[in-house]
Amino acid sequence: MRFVLFKTKSSGPRPAVVDGDTLRPLEGIASLDALLALEPAARKAAYRRLGEPVRSTDVQLLAPLKPCKNVFCVGRNYLAHAEEGARVRGEELKLPPVPTFFTKAPTAITGPDAILHLDGTVSQKYDWEAELAAVIGTRCKNVRAEDALGMVFGYTALNDVSARDLQNATTQWFKGKTLDDTCPLGPQLVTADEVGDPQQLEVTLRLNGEVKQHASTSSMIFSVARIIAYLSQGLTLEPGDIIATGTPEGVGFARTPPEFLKDGDVMEVEITKLGILRSPVAIAAPVGAGR
Repeated sequence: MRFVLFKTKSSGPRPAVVDGDTLRPLEGIASLDALLALEPAARKAAYRRLGEPVRSTDVQLLAPLKPCKNVFCVGRNYLAHAEEGARVRGEELKLPPVPTFFTKAPTAITGPDAILHLDGTVSQKYDWEAELAAVIGTRCKNVRAEDALGMVFGYTALNDVSARDLQNATTQWFKGKTLDDTCPLGPQLVTADEVGDPQQLEVTLRLNGEVKQHASTSSMIFSVARIIAYLSQGLTLEPGDIIATGTPEGVGFARTPPEFLKDGDVMEVEITKLGILRSPVAIAAPVGAGR
């Protein structure tokens, strides 16, 4: 199944099931976060309470989830991306023995086609990172890797927009990763059964139509299952938790010369079976000419 959160000119946010070219609202459910909070039997009952179809062309899609907890993110989880980062920093490549986690605040989340209002006085170096995001559907802790994918409700696309100058100002990445409008999410939340093997998906990012990133999730250093297993050790994961699984090579800071986002740019993250997450960029103040 495919789910979205939408609004129209006359109604507020409503969750819906995608049915071809139409959306079928989930009656009595306020959000997809609320749907995931239900027990499995109650969720199945909710799927049967569908409202009248709404044409998808008549709605505005929103970020499918708006969690109260931070988004969990994995850094340096594709070999080629780890290699390009080490090259730029002039360091020897040392692969991490375990996943490296950081987080993005819920206030960073925005939806498909929403303009990313970025502040050029805060950062001079906004960068792109296309990522597969796994969404937990079952409360769990100390999960074994072989059981981990069973904890996933579904998947969506995410763009971990990063302020590289802020990120690299300290050894702790949080500030540079969590500015407002730096976590576009969507456009759909697709159930795990429809996606199938999460390690067989193509991840692509286009900037103004030009491909900047393209890789298979098969080249992850840590698979989705291993990420969930390690993260859940001693830490309870809850329905609706979002886990961004890392970005492939091709980010702006590692290019020669480096490239960073400009006012008017348009990013598109496309992932197999998950659709296209489009994000126009508006930088509120001009940035330096040396970008």
